[in-house]
Amino acid sequence: MISLGFWTATITLLVWPYVSWRFASDQTMLFVPMTYIGLISIAALVLGIVLIVGFSYDVTFGLWRDHITVNQERNPFTTYKLNPTWGIVIAQTNEILRRVAPEDEEIQRYCKFVDRMLDWNSREEIWARAMSSWKEIMGDEDPFLFYLSEEARKKLEEHADELEDF
Repeated sequence: MISLGFWTATITLLVWPYVSWRFASDQTMLFVPMTYIGLISIAALVLGIVLIVGFSYDVTFGLWRDHITVNQERNPFTTYKLNPTWGIVIAQTNEILRRVAPEDEEIQRYCKFVDRMLDWNSREEIWARAMSSWKEIMGDEDPFLFYLSEEARKKLEEHADELEDF
């Protein structure tokens, strides 16, 4: 909205010197000086053109939709990777689900899949960086991730300690 205001003001003031002669300052329309009528009409025209172009670009032609879809498909964190914060949330939800339905084999199978996914993601560098941040920036001595095996936790901590500080 701010940029739309800037566009309108800039183009209106750039165009005004070329058309101001048509709007005599001593005349009025409905008690409004013609200068204001001229400026308002130019601004309305600019706003209309910008909104029509934007609408055409966005809705009619759909020029950006495919681009956004490709960006999302190429982003590993929207397809198969998890950032550590979401990993914690998913792990908690997974544990709750596991405890709510201990007899349901399909749910337990799903929970095991989530465990494997979390374990796999814990080997990624972003998780090591998060572990390093939890220790160094937050000052947490033991950021315990209950859903990882002891071996995975140890590897993650070792990887976090090996990271260079930038």
